[in-house]
Amino acid sequence: MMHNPPHPGGILKDEVLARLNLSVTEAASRLAMSRVALSRVLNGKAAISPDLAVRLEEAGVSTARAWLSMQANYDLWQAKQHRQPAVRALQGRVA
Repeated sequence: MMHNPPHPGGILKDEVLARLNLSVTEAASRLAMSRVALSRVLNGKAAISPDLAVRLEEAGVSTARAWLSMQANYDLWQAKQHRQPAVRALQGRVA
């Protein structure tokens, strides 16, 4: 069972930008995005989008699939932390 995965923006911030000694401004410039948009991702306020995942891959930072997988794991864990509305099966039982 998955336990509270980190937001991928935190991984990008701590494991990539910090290790490369890149400022948010410089990283945003290299990724062709605004500093505000990147800062929101790094601080867990916005998700890693498919476009950002592709840009990270093109910048040599893992694969787009890996970034999207981290985001999906984070989002799924978050969704499972609160009660979902009652749902019914979409089809009856098959004998």
